[in-house]
Amino acid sequence: MKIKVDEMVCEANAVCMGLAPEVFDVDDDDQLHILLPEPPPELLDRVRHAVRSCPKAALSLEE
Repeated sequence: MKIKVDEMVCEANAVCMGLAPEVFDVDDDDQLHILLPEPPPELLDRVRHAVRSCPKAALSLEE
């Protein structure tokens, strides 16, 4: 599974970072960084929740 972000849609609200901080990071310039683009199985439930919770629907999963 791979995480994708639509940078044109992402507003760096950091909801994903709050739900899975080991996978997502928002820097001081309000840029979202995916720290683990292919997260390990033990984080998949949290990643799925973070993707569903994105207020702008800027995140997706490629399985």
